[in-house]
Amino acid sequence: MTGRITAVCISSRKGTAKTNVGNCEIIENFGLKGDAHAGSERQVSLLSENAVNDFRRRCDGKVTVSPGIFGENLLVDSVDLTNYPVGAIIIIGDVILAVTQIGKTCHSGCDIMARTGECIMPQEGVFAKVIRGGSVAVGDEVRIPYRAAVITASDRSYRKEREDKSGPAIVNRLEESGYYVGSRVLLPDDEDGLAGELARIADDERPDVIFTTGGTGLSERDRMPEATKRVADRDVPGIAEAIRAYSMKITPNAMLSRAVSVIRKKTLIVNLPGSPKAVEECLDLILPGLEHGLGILRGDTDG
Repeated sequence: MTGRITAVCISSRKGTAKTNVGNCEIIENFGLKGDAHAGSERQVSLLSENAVNDFRRRCDGKVTVSPGIFGENLLVDSVDLTNYPVGAIIIIGDVILAVTQIGKTCHSGCDIMARTGECIMPQEGVFAKVIRGGSVAVGDEVRIPYRAAVITASDRSYRKEREDKSGPAIVNRLEESGYYVGSRVLLPDDEDGLAGELARIADDERPDVIFTTGGTGLSERDRMPEATKRVADRDVPGIAEAIRAYSMKITPNAMLSRAVSVIRKKTLIVNLPGSPKAVEECLDLILPGLEHGLGILRGDTDG
């Protein structure tokens, strides 16, 4: 999902309307240079243009609604920011923000409330911390990428007897395709440990998709499908079936894969094979069509 910056606003005092300065430097783990809220727990505040336009219609011209009047740093067009969960990533050029809070409690004596009679930030405001700084300006594209996590299951790699090449191959391919990759985990082939980490990442980090590699074969220690099914709310069998059918054209050994694909809450979990070559082949197949499904799961796309 993409949008555009329509205003870049700062103020020297908290609780007051901000002024659109057009462009500004955003400092890592701090906020907008010169803004009173920089360095606080809510480093950058964002507001959707649609929410402001709705307010304009409600007040029917009784209040002059200029950029920054609600205390927002960044006004964004074409994206409903409140649709995205805490942890969502927002990319603006070189700047990377991570959503930390949606909505807030207005403090007493708020100048904004006094001027407008209604502050929409408690319901519509989105707050973020700065993961990577840079410059932003009116007109810059705002991108909310799909977020992924990668888990490698391998006793030998975990014991450092063999380099994990499949996990990094997935990460590189996802980043090339525009995904933001968060957790990258290497674990032994232990069903309880794998299930626990899958649940933790899905519940705490809430990525759009978790890709796993390894542990899908016939050996006694291959337990990734069992771990994945333990944390599943719903099955998505078509992905695993498509991977097997495609891989059978390359090697008959693909029929031995027990990989599954499931949903936990709003996170898709996809088991991939353990070899770097097979991982690349599977991603060739599924990535072009996967974003449509992730969009439906995230709420960006109609089914």
